[in-house]
This record gives sequence, C-alpha cells and structure tokens, in this order.
Amino acid sequence: MNDYDVVVLGSGPGGYVAAIRSGQLGLKTAIVERSDLGGVCLNWGCIPSKSLIHNAEVLSVFKNAADYGINIDNLTFDFGKAIDRSRDVVDRLTSGIGFLLKKNKVEHIRGTGVLEARNLVRVEEADRTISAKNVIVATGATFLEIPSLPVDGEIVITSREAIIKKDLPERAVIVGGGATGVEFAYIYNNYGVDVTIVELQSRLVPSEDEEISRELEKSLSKQGVKVMTGSKVESVQVHGEEAELIVSDGVNETKMVCGIVLVAVGARGNVDGIGLEEIGVSTNRNFIEIDDNMMTNVGGVYAIGDVTGKMLLAHVASAQGVTAVETIAGLDPPKLNYDLMPRATYCHPQVASFGLTESQAKKAGHEVRIGKFPLSASGKAMASNETEGMIKLVLDAEIGDILGVHMIGSSVTELLGELSLARMLESTDKELGWLVHPHPTISEIVKEAALASVGEAIHA
Repeated sequence: MNDYDVVVLGSGPGGYVAAIRSGQLGLKTAIVERSDLGGVCLNWGCIPSKSLIHNAEVLSVFKNAADYGINIDNLTFDFGKAIDRSRDVVDRLTSGIGFLLKKNKVEHIRGTGVLEARNLVRVEEADRTISAKNVIVATGATFLEIPSLPVDGEIVITSREAIIKKDLPERAVIVGGGATGVEFAYIYNNYGVDVTIVELQSRLVPSEDEEISRELEKSLSKQGVKVMTGSKVESVQVHGEEAELIVSDGVNETKMVCGIVLVAVGARGNVDGIGLEEIGVSTNRNFIEIDDNMMTNVGGVYAIGDVTGKMLLAHVASAQGVTAVETIAGLDPPKLNYDLMPRATYCHPQVASFGLTESQAKKAGHEVRIGKFPLSASGKAMASNETEGMIKLVLDAEIGDILGVHMIGSSVTELLGELSLARMLESTDKELGWLVHPHPTISEIVKEAALASVGEAIHA
C-alpha cells in the first residue's frame, strides 16, 4: 500500500494549488519542497515584482504631482525600502500557503524529491523514501545560460537577484524586451536609472499584437527608456563595478557601459537530477512532455507548470494543477485551451491579452473585423489622468466571435476576467455591445470597442 495518493514535487503556483485541490478531494497528499513555499512566482517573481511596480507607480504620481495642483519640494525616495516592503508582502503570502496546506491536510516535507521509480520518491535532505500512487512534477523552470551573457549575480544578474538588489546604478542594460524586461525597465526608470532595453526581435513584447507593441515602445521611450530592437549582445566584460557590452544590430556595433546587466531571456525546465531520465519520462528541449490531462508517458507520473514549457505563467500552472488532480480523482475536467489563456504584463502602461493577434488570425485563414477604442476617449481615464492606451478586439467578420483581445493602458489587466468569461460563453461583438457597463469605469471601453467594430461606437 502506498504512503500517499498524491505526492507533489515543488510548491509553486502549480504545485501548491494541485496539493490543496488534492486535499479538498479527500486524497492523502504530500508536497515536497526544498526551499520556501510558493516557488519562484511568489518568492522571486510575480508577487515581489508587482510590489516594486506599485512603488514605482506611487513615485511616478509624486513626481507628477503638479498635474494635480499639488506642489512637493525636496522629494526623496529609497529603493531599499521598496525592496523591504516587497519582502514583507512575500512573507505574509508564504505563511498563508502553509496555513492552507495544513487546513487541507497536506503534509509538507522539506527537501529535494527525486524519483527512484514511478511511485517512489526519495527526499534527499530528509533521508526518507515515500511511495505514492501518483506523482505530480511541478519543479518549475530556471534561466537559460547564454555564453555571451555570463551571470555573476552581482553585475550581470537575472530577475532573481534583481528582486532583492537594493542599490541601483546610474545606468542599466536589460537584455530581453518581454514581460520581465519591460517591467524592470519601468521600475528602474522611475527610480532614476538610465535604462536601455536590448531586444533580439523587431519589437518589444513580441508575442503581443503588433499595434500593442508599437504603443508600448512609444510609451516607454516617452518615459525615457531607450529601446534597441533587432539587436543582440555580442559580449559582456565586467571591470570592477561596471560592465562593458558590445551590442550589434546586424550592421553596426555599439559599445555600452553600465552598472547592471539584467538578463531576461530564455528559460529551461528544471528536469535535471530528479530521476526523470532514470524512470523513462520523455522530455523535449529540457521540458517534460504531457498530454491534455498533464500525464507524462509514464503511468502515474504527471507534470504541470513551467517544467512543461506550455506557457510560463503562474495562472496556467495553477489551472494545470487542478486538471491533473481532478483527472487523478476520476473527474472529467475541461481541457485547457492555451490559445485563450490570459497574458498580463505589469509595466506602465499595462499590456493585457488573450487569443489570436490580428496577423495570427489572418494567417489562420479567418476573415476578421477589428474593433478599437482609445482610452483617450474614456471619461474615467481622463478623470484619472491615464489616457494612454487602447483596446483592440479581433473578431470573426461574419458572426462576431471573439478571436483575440489586446489591450494597453492603466489597469487593463483587470478587464481580462470579463473578456475571458465572454469568450468562454461564446459571446459575440453584439452581446458585448448590448452589455450595460457602469459609468464612469475603464470597463466601458469593452462595450465601445465592440460597437466600433460595426461603426456604432458612441464616444469616438
């Protein structure tokens, strides 16, 4: 007889959610974690970075206080205090996860879990081997090692070091213009750092709609962030407390000197040293291969979250965790549609989206209709002095089905829930246009964009 019905390896937003759901369903469950509960997202990613972003937003308001008729002399700020506040938030949340695990009768075993067989896990630090009917691998991912960008943890760093680094230099180069890169660019820039983003692709946040990327680049440039797209870091040399970089755009090379190089590109699943190869679990490019129910090719072994490489997002990991556990419990959870998973980037302005971009929809053979509405025409946005941005609906031209939603602006990430629900319920542009929204709210732009797709927008 097995010691547990389910053993989860890793306690990130996939692992701890899976363990709690398993406990809710009455399965005897243990979670193995060698570090702090909550994984990278809670301790070193999503949560502390959003705390720092909020600090930067507050600082921005004070810097622009004259716009509101408020005069501030001798404004000072302390980035170290911002770091301290972010760690306080993390501490409160990790203790909350521990409470929830206990509440749902999940045993927390401290240590590194290694699979010795499909149903046997050796917990190395605890010098203990446990058996389980099912094992869920939720070990996450880590940054790729790039030969031209050797990380030393002091000058050349990843977001792991950046999230606790209290001293900021005069100049920083951020390699990678994805979500992590643009978020830290916004934070650093607001705290007075001269920031340059180097992005290999032709635009920032390259997985987003082209129009949204252009708007974000325009906004960050206006704020003072320098952007070098279509460019690659050829080499980095550290001299004392500075780094010297050679950046190439394919034609010309530029030498840059800075106090921090933040590497925000690439990831690989944490698949090494946990027994996957020994028991025959299939991997592809350092990520575990899974089916729609999160099963690997080895019976009783599941994988969820970043280690699967599906979408490296916390909410995707959580959804995968629920799917895996409900499958184990004999339920019939709905299949996850990764194309419709919401994406949120928390720089300022925020970027929020799901589904197909306009170009993707056209390449897929869809006849599309576009509905757009600018925040500059929103009464709430004007009252809040946050008129930068837009919403863009990509719709099926014939029946008005939502193919994709793409937004940039203050607080637009909060609109993803409404629009994702509308898409799940197969709402059309007509139904979005019929829905009465409270006034004045930012959510009114959803209705107006739907009406704009057929030339019936009221306020633009």
